[in-house]
Amino acid sequence: MLDVLKFKGPSKASSTGKGRIAVKDVSIRFGSGAETHVAVETTSIDIRAGEFVCILGPSGCGKSTLLNAIAGYVKPSTGEVTVDDVRVEAPGPDRGMVFQQYSLLPWKTVYENVAFGPKMAGHDRATAGSTANTFLELVGLKKFGNRYPAELSGGMQQRVGIARALANYPSVLLMDEPFGALDAQTRLMMQESLLDIWRKFGTTVVFVTHDVDEAVFLADRVLIMSASPGRIIEEVRIELPRPRSTDMATSAEYMTARQTCLETIKAESRKAFEDQNP
Repeated sequence: MLDVLKFKGPSKASSTGKGRIAVKDVSIRFGSGAETHVAVETTSIDIRAGEFVCILGPSGCGKSTLLNAIAGYVKPSTGEVTVDDVRVEAPGPDRGMVFQQYSLLPWKTVYENVAFGPKMAGHDRATAGSTANTFLELVGLKKFGNRYPAELSGGMQQRVGIARALANYPSVLLMDEPFGALDAQTRLMMQESLLDIWRKFGTTVVFVTHDVDEAVFLADRVLIMSASPGRIIEEVRIELPRPRSTDMATSAEYMTARQTCLETIKAESRKAFEDQNP
């Protein structure tokens, strides 16, 4: 596990009570007429400030589309998304985004990648640099600040992506299968590190995954989506104590939550397969 708990930087989000998300009767359609595709259908979600929520579902169910609506990249066809009672109309610094692909600027150093957001937000060079160093320390990569993304492993690049997403002090951190491209051991390390960062920073996290074990290990609640068109069909509360460790994977609470999620996902995946192969 990364030694991030020594980090002594600020923990703004946890003390402000910001980061409340409300998805209100949202439907998202693409195309028109006979070519219309309903990606998300009449979905409502309430997420508390500081909560860690995983959205789980079969491939193609609209998980990423729903996350992009919260981010402001996709506009709902009906309904609305609000963050702290303000309607989401476009991307904003209150919502940091981490993608599966690392999305770093390859011509900039690690330090410059993390400092980029604060600079674009209007902070001077010194403030942006201090912020970059703060969050690189948070993810255990301060000594790699002068390296370029291509010189880092996949796990390290994703840690830079997390630092960059946090550098504007967002109240919400949105993560779209961020560890999906990593090997099993690195993925487990990143999950533990993310929980440490979340505990220290206190921001609201919405995490999309298709991995049941990942969802159960990370989340306060797992929201399960149906096969396309996607909608929330089940909520599973995860009663595991925090902080969490991999030892919990053999506990009765873990196994019960895992089985509940697996049975629902299996049923929805079967529906998706049958719809695609009538």
